[in-house]
Amino acid sequence: MARERIVIGLNGSDDGDLLVHRAAKLLERAGGGEILAIHVRTPSGAGSESPHALESQRRQVAELGGSYHALTAGDVSAALLDYARASRATHILVGQSRRRFTVLSGGSVEARVVRGAGDIDVQVVPRPVAARTRKRRTGLGRRRVIAGFALAAVLPAGLQLLLAVFDHSVATAALLQLAGAVAVALVGGLWPAVAGALWSSLLVNYFSTPPLYDLAIRDPQDVLSLAVFAGVAVAVAGVVDRSARRSKEASTARAEAATLADLALAASREEDNLKGLLAEAVSVFGADGAAVVTRAPSGAEADGVMVDGVMVDDGGLADGGLGDGAWQVIAAAGDATGWPVMPGGPGTTVEPVDGETFLVLAGRTVPPSGRRLLAAFAVHVKAQLERRQLAATRNEILRLAEGNIMRTAILRAVSHDLRTPLAGIKLAAGGLLQNGVSYTRAEQQDLLETIDACTDRLDLLVGNLLDMSRITAQSVEPLLGPVRWTEVVDAALRGLPAGAVTVALPANMPPVDADPGLLERVVANILENALKYAAGSRVVVAGGPDGSVLDGHPCGELQIIDHGPGVPARKVVDMFRPFQRLDDRSQSSGIGLGLSVAQGFMQSMRGTLTAAETPGGGLTMVIRLPLSTGIPAGIPAAGYPGGSEPTTAAGQA
Repeated sequence: MARERIVIGLNGSDDGDLLVHRAAKLLERAGGGEILAIHVRTPSGAGSESPHALESQRRQVAELGGSYHALTAGDVSAALLDYARASRATHILVGQSRRRFTVLSGGSVEARVVRGAGDIDVQVVPRPVAARTRKRRTGLGRRRVIAGFALAAVLPAGLQLLLAVFDHSVATAALLQLAGAVAVALVGGLWPAVAGALWSSLLVNYFSTPPLYDLAIRDPQDVLSLAVFAGVAVAVAGVVDRSARRSKEASTARAEAATLADLALAASREEDNLKGLLAEAVSVFGADGAAVVTRAPSGAEADGVMVDGVMVDDGGLADGGLGDGAWQVIAAAGDATGWPVMPGGPGTTVEPVDGETFLVLAGRTVPPSGRRLLAAFAVHVKAQLERRQLAATRNEILRLAEGNIMRTAILRAVSHDLRTPLAGIKLAAGGLLQNGVSYTRAEQQDLLETIDACTDRLDLLVGNLLDMSRITAQSVEPLLGPVRWTEVVDAALRGLPAGAVTVALPANMPPVDADPGLLERVVANILENALKYAAGSRVVVAGGPDGSVLDGHPCGELQIIDHGPGVPARKVVDMFRPFQRLDDRSQSSGIGLGLSVAQGFMQSMRGTLTAAETPGGGLTMVIRLPLSTGIPAGIPAAGYPGGSEPTTAAGQA
């Protein structure tokens, strides 16, 4: 059996949803196939398209595994048939025409498609009853219409006064009044011009057609002249009115095209342009502000709007047709101070983005002629929201991938690196437990020292692994407060050999904002790393130069300087990655987590840890933290150096 290929003719209205659903049912009955949706854009029909409806239908077709195509042509039926033949379609689905006259005369799109389809099956899907309402034509504006009627009342009388100054014929009066009807049509459109033409014909009949000053007409030719005058005046007014409307529609279309081009260009330049998109909407529509609002997730506080994480009263948002419940502002631009009371109230325009999300313009009611452009903005907003969601999904996938890598590395470390100290403990303890073996006091002391050293090593390895797991899971929550460098350095030196490190800190170094427990671990890990890889060289802890800056603000700086072999510039970045060892050192020297843990702790405290070459050879580690502004409110002083107990998770561990 041949594969079904259904071509859907979309006209840019909501009726296309029905065609897509009908095509899906046909494919289901046929056991599968392909949907090809095509939208033929014509110069005369571009103004009636709905970008929002077309985008929604494109997504529906994509979900069904079909494809969407758009092209420009002067004849919709011919373009549909050509595309169907080129794609070897078996069915064509078209909607019922909105124009009753074309349907009755056989000149509608669906009638011409049926006549020219040949052996291709054609189905004409009737429009829903609710959709069979004639769309209001784009008007010239209420002010122009009112001005047109006023001019239609005044101008013919003024022209008649001008004719009274000199002798004239009926033809002269008719031509002059015809010019007035054209002027009225240019200002107010068709109906003011018709009213003006009728008023002008009465004036010509009364003042210029014999018998004068009488509405009766004696000469049959004068009757014909007045009839021709009225007909020509109405016809010319109609042409001028249509030309004026087309001109306005063309100007609007050019402005919309320029705006949409700017939106497309901005979307291609920036990864997340939602706020820029809203700012553009504020500028284009002359609104006070614009925002994208969505229903808050289940469990959120009801009857409110969340602005920057704070739920506030919805201020009548439900009155704008959005329903009751809590609402969350995703992004806003312009004057957003009134959002708790402005959405849904007077002077507010709401455009749906999807079933749960809406684009709201505050301080501006968009007329029907601008709704198509507003719908295009809604389509771009939906695309930006989907881009945000994809970016969040990508970040989550990357985070999970990094977690898997970390877990794999931790398992590898547990399976190999932790066995070295465990083997030492097992060997020494087993020797002490052997029966019939006597050890001298010195040998017993040596075995006990081995157990103690391996236990300390094992504790350090497990601590680094746990800290790295916390950093990877982003569960490090430092308690920041004023910390003095000298107190942290003294605490970090307790577990190191005496005299191994020289401390040269100025006595007047100002305190920095840090978590004392985390900062102590950072300094201890760096010192241990320096003593390990720069063994035999001088290690110095010194203060940085005055005037150090971090992110444009004053900061405190600590330098840990060694004169060992140093690190090549190409390996500086790798040095801070987990499970990295310099020059492939033996795994018995550690699992390469010390600097990675230190870097993670520094980032959680809003500081930086960098490496620089020591003049004369070696490596200098530079720690920078913001200067302290005082103890945060609600944090007990006991939680800081000099207090009774540590307050951080690291300190408690």
